[in-house]
Amino acid sequence: MKKFEYTIKDEMGIHARPAGMLAKEGKKYESKITITKEGRTAEASKLLMALMSLAVKCGQTVEVQIEGSDEEAAYEGMKSFFEANL
Repeated sequence: MKKFEYTIKDEMGIHARPAGMLAKEGKKYESKITITKEGRTAEASKLLMALMSLAVKCGQTVEVQIEGSDEEAAYEGMKSFFEANL
């Protein structure tokens, strides 16, 4: 299992557009990718509404946890995605 923390820099947080992009990125990998904020968790590649229900705002920190057969590639891909888009 690999994980990292990321503080959201997008002034609107994780709203519809970036949540959709995040779900699309998560679907590229076989590994299970979960996003956790203040004890609430959503799987990155499953439900767009679950990601949005975390209500992540600018300045808040999320934990991204990756576990599975391609976790190394998923870790690098997701970390790059967060840095470039959120």
